[in-house]
Amino acid sequence: MKIYGDIYSGNCYKLKLICALLEIAHEWIPVDIMRGETREDHFLALNPVGQIPICVTDDGHTLTESNAILFYLAQGSDLWPGDRLAQTRALEWQFFEQYNHEPSIAVARFIVVYQGLPEDRRHEYEARLKGGYRALDLMERHLRNHSFLVGQACSIADISLFAYTHVAEEGGFDLSSYPAIKSWITRIQQLPGYIAMPPATSR
Repeated sequence: MKIYGDIYSGNCYKLKLICALLEIAHEWIPVDIMRGETREDHFLALNPVGQIPICVTDDGHTLTESNAILFYLAQGSDLWPGDRLAQTRALEWQFFEQYNHEPSIAVARFIVVYQGLPEDRRHEYEARLKGGYRALDLMERHLRNHSFLVGQACSIADISLFAYTHVAEEGGFDLSSYPAIKSWITRIQQLPGYIAMPPATSR
């Protein structure tokens, strides 16, 4: 199996993390979006949308969209809930991640880490902070009474939200007033097989 991605991207790191937790053998192929590698012909042949990550399965199927790939890789494991309602809850959190959480927290981090917070994006950045804090507030309220997002164990819902939440401070978010989120981050980091995202400063 091959995974094309940027290890500093939360959407790509999700796949690195699930492969570590489930001991899934794979070849990691680095892609540098800042050099335009996702717009090169050989990449667009794999994913015409020009986005990472991409997973090419052992039998040659090309998969895109990070949360969809998580679903594929989690099948038959404890990271995919067993009952119908819990499965639906996991999907709810993944949709929340892509539509409410990631567009604010990931984009704010991109503006800071990848672009150095240029002045012409400062207004947008401040708007992303507001949206990100709304998403964090919702997570905090839920995690005050739950160890994980769905059920009593880690699932792909947690992996989806963990990817950008645990590095949100790199984008300027202050997590000091989110004790439930911080405890949840620690629980995931203590899972057997956990692998960390390299610090953004090593880019």
